[in-house]
Amino acid sequence: MHLKIFSIDDFLHDFWQKRPLLIRNPWDNWHNPLDPDELAGLACEEGIESRLITGPAGKLTVESGPLPEARFRELGTSPWTLLVQAVDHHVPDVAALVEPFRFIPGWRIDDVMVSYATDGGGVGPHYDQYDVFLIQGLGRRRWRVGPRCDASTPLLPHDDLRLIADFKAAEEWILEPGDMLYVPPGFAHDGVAIGDDCMTYSIGFRAPSRADLVEGWSAHQADGMTEEDRYADPDLILQSNRGEISNAALDRMHAMVMEALSDRDAFARWFGLHNSLPKYADADWRPEEPIAPDEVQALLAQGATLSRNPASRYAFIRQGPSILLFVDGHCFDCGEDTASLAERLCSVSTVAPNPKLAQAAGAVALIKTLIDQGSLAFDEED
Repeated sequence: MHLKIFSIDDFLHDFWQKRPLLIRNPWDNWHNPLDPDELAGLACEEGIESRLITGPAGKLTVESGPLPEARFRELGTSPWTLLVQAVDHHVPDVAALVEPFRFIPGWRIDDVMVSYATDGGGVGPHYDQYDVFLIQGLGRRRWRVGPRCDASTPLLPHDDLRLIADFKAAEEWILEPGDMLYVPPGFAHDGVAIGDDCMTYSIGFRAPSRADLVEGWSAHQADGMTEEDRYADPDLILQSNRGEISNAALDRMHAMVMEALSDRDAFARWFGLHNSLPKYADADWRPEEPIAPDEVQALLAQGATLSRNPASRYAFIRQGPSILLFVDGHCFDCGEDTASLAERLCSVSTVAPNPKLAQAAGAVALIKTLIDQGSLAFDEED
């Protein structure tokens, strides 16, 4: 499926991280990519994050998966909602939903959460810290969107849900299959199913917090420092008051810290590694035995197609003449013989490499390593 009626330039200029946008069925040929029973089956599996939310508005309860199959037969006619994370890791047709949104940098893409709700089901009014496209897959849902919220917004007491205490809607729409609602970070929103068999696909986008960046980067740098790297003051002079921490001492310690954190090239490498760490280790593509280099060469020479593991995270950074490729928390320095391949692996989910790569030792070694770590595979039919 492709977005047929959608201007990327207008969207980025007028709406991205600015204000919500309703888009009525922009697809060339919308069809719901997942059956509700398949979603319920995923919620019963170990290693897949899921939640079941039951009860009327104001008295919602949350159960975490995996859920026993019998639980669904016990739900009766009261409203309930099933939420399953990272469904794109397991269902190719759901993973394909991400492709039209790759005008957003790939490192920002999180995963596709899928919800199923009966009449009146929902998760209550809340706000998120990330951008999200809410695509109506099946049935109908009423969405209400309110003002932008922040840490000072009053919340209801709840152990599992961050529900807004005094939600006031500014806009309201009913979404039909194929309709899409974009909600920027911080905007209050509340979706309630109208009728049964309501399915919604939520494509979320990550945004690291300043606190996470500072904590992660400083901890990484601190791990590489020695005990001997300490404050020193060989030019110490007598102070008028021994209780004072002098400006000279503060300047020297501040400089120590800032110097340790100011290496941009090192930060780039750390962030690429940190950002590419998989969120869920739930789609293990590692082969039972490492693939042999000559097998990689033979398949490349035959024109075999390579597919990325949908659970894997790929990104690259240009650093001088080379490219740093980051895949699932690993970094690969790519020179001329592998740079083009690395860029293509980051931009599309399926790659048909040039058969000439079979003669490029660096490309063969990179592909072998990615296959062995479960991030890449030759298509089974090849």
